[in-house]
Amino acid sequence: MRIALGIEYDGTAYNGWQRQKSGLGVQQRVEEALQVVANHAVEVTCAGRTDTGVHATGQVVHFDTLSARDDRGWLLGANSNLPADICVTWAQQVDDDFHARFSATGRNYRYRILNRLQRSAIHRHWAWWVYQPLDSNRMHEAAQQLLGEHDFSAFRAAGCRANTASRKITGIAVTRDGDWITLTVSANAFLQHMVRNITGTLAAIGRGEQSVEWLAEVMKSRDRKQGGIAAPPHGLTLVSVDYPPSAGLPAPPDVY
Repeated sequence: MRIALGIEYDGTAYNGWQRQKSGLGVQQRVEEALQVVANHAVEVTCAGRTDTGVHATGQVVHFDTLSARDDRGWLLGANSNLPADICVTWAQQVDDDFHARFSATGRNYRYRILNRLQRSAIHRHWAWWVYQPLDSNRMHEAAQQLLGEHDFSAFRAAGCRANTASRKITGIAVTRDGDWITLTVSANAFLQHMVRNITGTLAAIGRGEQSVEWLAEVMKSRDRKQGGIAAPPHGLTLVSVDYPPSAGLPAPPDVY
């Protein structure tokens, strides 16, 4: 049978999602925990790999097993064998043709910026501290130029292995709540470092160093060197993954 899981993790201590030859990936810890419950080796497939230091509240994975456990058994069994910074939020048997990556229709990320003069001891692993004043309205206006399907080569990592840089952003917004600035962005898929590179470029606009129109110029250049810095990974969270209603998966918790 095929089982799908919702996974939440604090990525601070991990070298990204993927199992590593050297270093520790979240995937390794999840597979080790499931192996105890299933009584056999387990290999999980995720909806989207996250980089070192990136978090997730709504990662989705699937795995195949011959072991009969109910959904509650998979959830409680996995969580009893996972470290405190990783947990399963739901477990559900799915059809054999469900695929965590290829069945997904969209991914949704959130990037948080703490924009004030003093840094935070509490939020240091969950937000990018920027002490220079940022104009969130300018950032939001600029971000709207990214909506739709484009070549995002200017916002991909040098080592990105995607076959094409074409992606479709279906929603993007920059909002402010007191000292907190939040970028939310949804797309059919993302390139490596894409959200972080967009965030760093928007920050340059928010600081007044570049015009609102500059973002479109960077995108049209298809040259990563033309954009802003890459925002640090710890401000980024994979919030949720979209699937067709026929998949019948529960909605991820949105409490962060």
